[in-house]
Parts: sequence; C-alpha cells; structure tokens
Amino acid sequence: MNENDIAQLLRRHGIQPSAQRMAIAGYVLSTDAHPSAEQVWRKVRETIPVVSRATVYNTLNLFVKKGLLRNFHLPEGGSVFDPEVNRHHHLVDEESGEIRNIQWEALKVDGLDSLRDFEITEYTVFVRGRRRRDDER
Repeated sequence: MNENDIAQLLRRHGIQPSAQRMAIAGYVLSTDAHPSAEQVWRKVRETIPVVSRATVYNTLNLFVKKGLLRNFHLPEGGSVFDPEVNRHHHLVDEESGEIRNIQWEALKVDGLDSLRDFEITEYTVFVRGRRRRDDER
C-alpha cells in the first residue's frame, strides 16, 4: 500500500491523515503480525523519532473505533492489534509468541445455543500450541 492509498483509506474512514497517522497506518495495516501498541511505537519511531507513545496509543484506538483495526486482549495480560477485521480465529505459537490467523471456516464452535440468557454478538477462538518437531510427527 503506497502513501496515496493509505491517505485515501484513512479519509474513507473519516480520519484526517497526518504524518504520524500515515506512518502508524503504513506499518500496522500492512503487517501480518499482531503487534502491541509498544511494538508499533518502536517501529514508527524508526521513521518519525519524535512520535510519542500517546500519539501511537491514541491513533491505534482511533483506528479501532473507525473499524480499521481490531484489538484483542490476551489472557497473558497483553493487548494486540489486528489489521484483519473480517471474522477469523487465531493460533498462538507458545514458543515464539507469534499470532497467526486461522480462517473462520477452519474451526467449528458448538454449544452457543446453550447460552440462552445471552445474545451472542461475536466470538473468536484462540488456539495455543507449538510446532511439532520432526520426531513427533
């Protein structure tokens, strides 16, 4: 995605492009990773050394509010941002900490009808595991 594409995308979502917002969007909307706000801040500082943490955190939250990103709170206490806003699940590699997307159709969740006291509006599954070694296959 080039700068013009990023600026148009931000405007379509009602966000006024600024240098900081463009740099943040350029990274977080094009990565396959699921970075934390701190990781985004460190990455953006490579091109804009004076960008503040507050600017990055506020911009990420704005992007979530406007539907450009999703924010997931991990059981370990961290929070990550995901540029894939369509329905999908996640696999967390326990060795590397990397989070990968799993297609929505790849997993089946049963039993939601047993939660009759709730109107389920959304769910996502986090699967945890580690890559099998050759001798375990």
